[in-house]
Amino acid sequence: SVATPNTGCYALDNSSHIHDFSSWIGQPFEYEGKDLVVRFCKDVESRSQAGYVDYGRFNFFRAGSGHVSFIQEYFNGDLMNCEQSYDKMGRTAKVNIICGNCPHGQCKGGLGCICNVEYESACRTVVELAVPCEKPGLRVFEGFTVGFHPRSWEIVYNGLTQLGYEEAHKEFSFNTAQTRVALYMTAIASVSGSVQKPLVKVSPEQGLKVTLSGSAATGGSPTTLSPTSLLIDWRCDVARDNPYEVEVTIPIENYDPVQFTLTKMCEYQQGGWAIFGVLSCIVLVASTLFCCGGFIYKTRVYGLDALPGMTLLSACLETVSGEDVNNQASWEEVRYGSI
Repeated sequence: SVATPNTGCYALDNSSHIHDFSSWIGQPFEYEGKDLVVRFCKDVESRSQAGYVDYGRFNFFRAGSGHVSFIQEYFNGDLMNCEQSYDKMGRTAKVNIICGNCPHGQCKGGLGCICNVEYESACRTVVELAVPCEKPGLRVFEGFTVGFHPRSWEIVYNGLTQLGYEEAHKEFSFNTAQTRVALYMTAIASVSGSVQKPLVKVSPEQGLKVTLSGSAATGGSPTTLSPTSLLIDWRCDVARDNPYEVEVTIPIENYDPVQFTLTKMCEYQQGGWAIFGVLSCIVLVASTLFCCGGFIYKTRVYGLDALPGMTLLSACLETVSGEDVNNQASWEEVRYGSI
């Protein structure tokens, strides 16, 4: 599973492997020739006896090209004399990161060094920084999302599991009454066929019944225009104070799997009354059909007199019509009609 790092100081290289530089945040790199200091993933400053000039604060991290492994952008530096800069962002800086040593071998061990500094203008500087990059991390399935809506990505964004779902968090738990949750997946169409059927692991194993359905459960290929749905039905068979952990694993061909954890509260047992209600309905319907069938059968064999209360009804009708209830002929005529 590839979880989003706690900081924004990370990047994906051109082969989609993650590089986490969180431990480097604030590490200073000084270029004495032009009195410039890069504080990694924090800011870029020009320092001199006249004072400090801020060339921006860290904004984003992305993969580079050629001999440049990664690129960092720093925005919103000092605005003085740069009021007309693009989008009024003030001074800005671009840091090209090289994994290894400078092209001319300037770095002499340690955590790296600044190879070169160029000023494109008074409001823009470009820094070339060499650092010993760590071993690449897991391979991320870029462009893949999982959310509670076809156009949302609360759980997985760009192949990275979001904070809150990378492990069990009680505050993110679904309540007992919610017996179904729907998840929606999207992926880049050209690689959507790499998405495999999801797998589920429940901890503890006994007490919560989980079933999967939907187009994602049958191996459908998600795209941005046609998301697939994963319906998770869960029922509490055993109540407990702590939530159940439901780990969902989505295998991705040629990539590390996507994993996230959902938590489900079970404050009371579910299913008992539901089963009783279903059985009661079945018994009621069966009894009704049996009685109706019996009445229809008797009516066809013995006529209407076979139905309960028909004799009493006939007597009441004779009384209302003024016929003599003791007149056998009249009684027979009412029952069978005149011949």
